[in-house]
Amino acid sequence: MTSRSARIERNTLETQIAVAINLDGTGAAVFSTGVPFLEHMMDQIARHGLIDLDVTAQGDLHIDDHHTVEDIGITLGQAFAQAVGDKKGLYRYGHAYVPLDEALSRVVIDFSGRPGLVYDVKFPRGAIGRFDVDLFREFFQGFVNHAGVTLHIDNLKGSNAHHIAETIFKAMGRALRMAVAQDPRMAGMMPSTKGTL
Repeated sequence: MTSRSARIERNTLETQIAVAINLDGTGAAVFSTGVPFLEHMMDQIARHGLIDLDVTAQGDLHIDDHHTVEDIGITLGQAFAQAVGDKKGLYRYGHAYVPLDEALSRVVIDFSGRPGLVYDVKFPRGAIGRFDVDLFREFFQGFVNHAGVTLHIDNLKGSNAHHIAETIFKAMGRALRMAVAQDPRMAGMMPSTKGTL
């Protein structure tokens, strides 16, 4: 089987990011970003998506977490775009509903080649620990723009901000796992009537 892995480095005046992924992994994850809550959330993507994920980042955290979180999303998106290759044989679409106690979220993804984010999440507070919840949208927007995916994220229920965040990222992992899986009935075929994605 062709390797479905990628390693991307992205360096700017604000951040230096390196991301390595293996779409056919076991959910192993290694992080060194200086943003512990985001690491906890990305661990959900890896574990529930069965995607090996290694992310290192150095950023201007003395200002705030914004540039680092957004640029990790961008670099992760670039890695996914490279790892899926020409997309032949992909299931292409993925979706998941994930509950955690009172919280319930839905994530739906399409490796369409067209960046689009619909994000309907209202957190009951502005921060989880020291993590600004506004940065989740920046992370997903960076991912979408550079992975070339359409992504719908909806929090359907929830009153605990940590639970809401965790259901979103677990659902993201499950949806990715479904979308990037290879459909044996589509082997060598493009999952599109256009013949390209």
